[in-house]
Order: sequence, then C-alpha cells, then structure tokens
Amino acid sequence: MKSQLKLIPAITLVCASAAFAQGPTPATPEAWAAKMTDPTQNASAFRDPRAFIQWSNAMANPAMMPAMGNAMMDPGMYARMAYGMMSPGAFQNYMQFTDPNVAMRWMGAGMDPNFYMGMTAPMMNPATYTNWMMAPMDPRMMNMGMQMMNPAMYTNWMAAPMDPKMMGLMAAPMNPQVYGNWMGAVADPRTYPLMQQLQMPAAGAAPVPFPLPAK
Repeated sequence: MKSQLKLIPAITLVCASAAFAQGPTPATPEAWAAKMTDPTQNASAFRDPRAFIQWSNAMANPAMMPAMGNAMMDPGMYARMAYGMMSPGAFQNYMQFTDPNVAMRWMGAGMDPNFYMGMTAPMMNPATYTNWMMAPMDPRMMNMGMQMMNPAMYTNWMAAPMDPKMMGLMAAPMNPQVYGNWMGAVADPRTYPLMQQLQMPAAGAAPVPFPLPAK
C-alpha cells in the first residue's frame, strides 16, 4: 500500500507539467486516442485553431475508429483517465481557456481563409472518401471487431480490480500529498494565464513601480 501511495505524487506531478508542455503533435491514430482521452492534455486541440485543424484532420481518418474502439475496450485507459482527472494537471489544462489570447486566436481564425481551407481540405480530397469506403476491409477494423470474441479482453476486465494501478487509484484519496499538489496548482500563477500576464512583465520591460503614498 505504501508503494502505491508513493506512486500517486509522481503521477500527479508529471500530469501537472503536461498542462504547460503539451508535447508534439501525435503521429498515429493510437497516439491521438491516447492524447484525447488524457484530461491533462485533451483541451490542447481546442485552444489553438491550428491544433484544431490537425485534430479535425485526424478525426477524418477512418483509422481513428479502431484506435478509439480498442482504447475503450482497454480497462487501463479508464485508469489513466481517472488518474488524469485526479491530477491538478486537469485543472491547469482547462484553466488555460481563461487566456484572452485563446479568444483572439479564434477570432483571427474566423477571418482567415487558410483556416477554412485547412478544415475543408479532407472533404475535398478523394482519398478521404476512398479510405472510408475501404474501412470495413481494413485489418485494423476487423481486429477491433474480433476483440469482442477474444477471451483475453474479458480476462483483463475481470483482473482490472486487482491491478496495482487500480489499487493505487483507490488509495489516492487517502494520500495527503494529492491535496497538497492541488493546493499548489490552485496557487500557481501559471495556472491562470491572465494573472500571469498581469504579474509578470514582458522580457526586457522595466518593472512597474508600486505607487507610494504621498507624504
């Protein structure tokens, strides 16, 4: 039990840092599925119109269906989501929407023809429709359907409650350091982009003097 409790702070600290460093763009449908089911990172596709174009293009790929289907049949995915939701990184992830620059970027994208071209590019590509027509014959799609007849999948679900990750998850509410990490995230100026801009002057800018009372 002690080893499981020690596992939680490390996970929460890693997840917290993920809110500020979202990492590279996923290169495979499986990587997209993992990122979009991670509460500490899944908002990154909606904070930037350029990232949203990448996400929408990935969702237009029929290979996302078996990737998401296999992820939903994996009990480990739900454990990772639960760890992410209990992490302060999830709070920091969504608090980034308070940044006024997010609204400005979307307003700029609404007037940018390149944004609309990027969004409609998969619909104008004949290969997109060919891939969807051939999707039922895709081995990855067939493999996802065959998983329903795989006894190992049901064995994994039956053994999930005894998985050390699940046990560590159930022990997390008893770990005081989890709450300490949350308090640290709430008090961290980096959690609030607007507050960070108000408190920290731009690089090279002279600090604004605090007005002293008149004598």
